[in-house]
Parts: sequence; C-alpha cells; structure tokens
Amino acid sequence: MTMNPDRVTVTAHALHVPDPIGGFAATAAGDLFSSVAPEPACGPDQAHTVLGRKGLLFKEDATRLALCAVHRAFALPPGKLTEPLPGAEHTAVVVSSNVGNARTVRDIVAEMRAGSAHDVSPLNGPSASSNVIASTLAIRYGFTGPNLMVCSGATSGLDAVRLGALLLRGERARRVVVVGVEPDDEVARGLAALRPAAPGTTLPVPLRAAAACVVLELGGSGPLLGDVRRHTRPDDIAEALEPPALRLTAPGAPGAGGGIDLTAHLGEVYGALGVVQLAVAAAWLGSGQPSGPGGALITCGDGEDGYASVRLDPAVVPALAGGG
Repeated sequence: MTMNPDRVTVTAHALHVPDPIGGFAATAAGDLFSSVAPEPACGPDQAHTVLGRKGLLFKEDATRLALCAVHRAFALPPGKLTEPLPGAEHTAVVVSSNVGNARTVRDIVAEMRAGSAHDVSPLNGPSASSNVIASTLAIRYGFTGPNLMVCSGATSGLDAVRLGALLLRGERARRVVVVGVEPDDEVARGLAALRPAAPGTTLPVPLRAAAACVVLELGGSGPLLGDVRRHTRPDDIAEALEPPALRLTAPGAPGAGGGIDLTAHLGEVYGALGVVQLAVAAAWLGSGQPSGPGGALITCGDGEDGYASVRLDPAVVPALAGGG
C-alpha cells in the first residue's frame, strides 16, 4: 500500500484547554480528553510560561491561547523563537474564532464614547480586527503563506479545516496551521449566552476558554482527513454517519446518537469545537487505540448555523520495499 500524495493528513496537533469543567471527570468525554491531554493547560494570564514574556503586551486572551496551542503543536521549547520555523515561508494560517476579540472591540468603543479616538492606545487598535489572531500567529512564527480568519458561527472550526484543505489542494501552501480558539471573558460569555440552547436543554452551556491546533499537509504520514461536508437537513447527517470507531458530536446534533459530546466535559467552546474535536481524534488515532476501519467521525454545529462533519481515518502505512 502506498501513500496518496493528494490526501490531506494531520501531521501535528495540540490542545490548550485551561480548567475543563469538573477537571477530568470519569465520563466517556473525560476519559477520552484526559488520554490525549492529561494535564490542564495554563490560562492566558500565564501564557508567558509557554511563550516567554516578550511580545505578549496588549495581546488579548484568545491570541495568547492560540499562540500556546501552536507552540505545543510544533513541540517548541518555552520562550520566543529567535528565527522562523523551518518551512514557514510555505505555511498558511487559518483561524476559527467567533468572539475572540469582542472584549477589545467593546473597550475601544467605550473609550471613544467617553472621549475620542485619541484616547485609544495605538497598541490596542490592531486587536479591533478579528484577524489579529491569525496575523499574530503568522508574524510570531514567520508563516508567510495565506492568512485567513473564519467567524462563521458554530461550524467555523470545520469551516477553517475545509479552507485549509483547499489551500493545500490548490497549491497555495505546502503546510497549513489551523487553529480554533475562544476566550471566556465576560463579554465573550455574554455574547455566547445569547445563542439558543441545544435541543433537550433549557440553558446554554457556559463558554469556556479553549484552543486547539492541527497541522495539515498533503501526503504526510498522519491520519487521513476526509472532505468536510455541510448539512442543512437532519437526514443529511444521518446519511453521513456510517458507524466509525470513534464519534465526536455536537450537543443536540440530529442523528448523532451514541457519540461523545466533548462539550459536556470541556464546556461550550463554540468556534473552537471543530478543531478541538479534530485534534482529539488525531491524538486518539495515534495513541495505539484500536481504531477499526471506520476511524473517527466529527460533527460540529447547531440548529441555527447548520452542521458540518468530517471523517478522520487511520494513517496509511506504506508497504516496505523489496518484501521480507
């Protein structure tokens, strides 16, 4: 069996999720998460323990968490790099976050209302753009490929994955760093609480800070990524869910009975969910767990924004040349 150079693979992954709900509780979601991320991650106020102190001034929580996830995905030592990562000039960045910079926008508007635009710090101004997360990642690690920010609601995590795969297949990049991140400051929590509750529940799950990173390449040796599919009808999801060994589902997703809901363990991670699920599935497939022919299937989304799904299959082991 040979590798297919046109297949997108997950070649690296990392989770950075501070203080999941209830620690690592003895549930299916908790057991799975603790097996791939055995230690809780530091919060944004302690990001310097991973990144070093230099370059974090005026960086908001979502940006700090995203930086930590990328740092860990590439297994970098603590502190700021002194030169770009190898291959950075051909690396694209795609980030998913729906409320990542909402607090900064609120603060800037409040400052301008109370005074004028002259009262807004020039160092804080760039964070008024949601793309500040993706651009900061590119600047810090030297990534010079395409740079995209996705804020498309509950499916945005897998939307970012889909865009990353398109960049690879369109030969716009040789490697894509995909990050999903949300903060849990008071502004972000307030906005997330306006979303409708999942079917079968009465209240939305509180937003929790989380970040995840997956690195995509063509023809690598990692798990094989299928095409991301969008679903607008419940029947479409049911048709897509052939029985996998591992199923990660969104709260209330139609046709997803029997799947593991990471939200029940982590809390609501909104735009980060699809990337968090993909990182967990990639870690699980690479952990030596029996995966079976079905691999893992991931669904994120909600009844308002629709749903997206993707399959992740075990890595293909190339045949040894010359027999044995």
